[in-house]
Amino acid sequence: MADLLRALWFALLLGLAGLTAAGPAQAQTVPAPVAQATPPAPGTGPVAPAAADASGALTKALDDVSGVGRPLSLSLQILVLMSLLTVLPSLVLMMTSFTRIIIVLSLLRQALGLAQTPPNQVLVGLALFLSMFVMRPAIDQITATAYTPYGQGQISIEEAVGRSAKVLHGFMAKQTRQNDLALFQGLAKAPAFRSTDDIPFSILLPAFVTSELKTAFQIGFMIFLPFLIIDLVVASTLMALGMMMLSPTIVSMPFKLLLFVLVDGWALTMGSLAGSFAT
Repeated sequence: MADLLRALWFALLLGLAGLTAAGPAQAQTVPAPVAQATPPAPGTGPVAPAAADASGALTKALDDVSGVGRPLSLSLQILVLMSLLTVLPSLVLMMTSFTRIIIVLSLLRQALGLAQTPPNQVLVGLALFLSMFVMRPAIDQITATAYTPYGQGQISIEEAVGRSAKVLHGFMAKQTRQNDLALFQGLAKAPAFRSTDDIPFSILLPAFVTSELKTAFQIGFMIFLPFLIIDLVVASTLMALGMMMLSPTIVSMPFKLLLFVLVDGWALTMGSLAGSFAT
């Protein structure tokens, strides 16, 4: 069971690395050779090496899951696919920059006083692609050290999983506060770690999530301040004019939108979020 879980997790990493490394061309498969060679269709050429490596790596990962090197049956392939779809959201949420980004964007929408604008689908999509941008160095490192060597048969799946896990471990360790690590280290009654490489995932993962939540709320507090000042000014003005029946939110919203547009708020927010991650 442990080998199966490791293979499933590494297949996820293979898919993520292949998606960002070679793009949609990796979805193609090399056709089986036929007895008579046929000329290529106009406008097409040979399969790119990256696409061939991606197809070979994914196929090899699925073959290793079976334990005997034989291709999986269709039913087992569907089972593996459903298992990957089950694990992928938790990996994206808990082991990448997605948590901090989506929380900050949600707080920004609340600070502007907008209920459903931008809609949740837009915020999640923006957070997902910004997370891919932030995680690009880690994904490139996984591709170079684990994905490509494994696809070429140079290393085993155990070593490839270990290399990819080391990359994610390093990214998470850089973003985690020492006091959060000390908290979960004390709860687990673990001995002092000589270096960050000795921290197990069972301690690093909750500490990383806790640190990301704290950082996201700190950024959200700084975002709320200018809009809170506008709300206070508008509420005081309406109270002085005796217009207590008029909602201050309706009056302040255009001013907050105007301020946000004038300072190029989206560019500042995206740039600040991407720059807030330690490299």
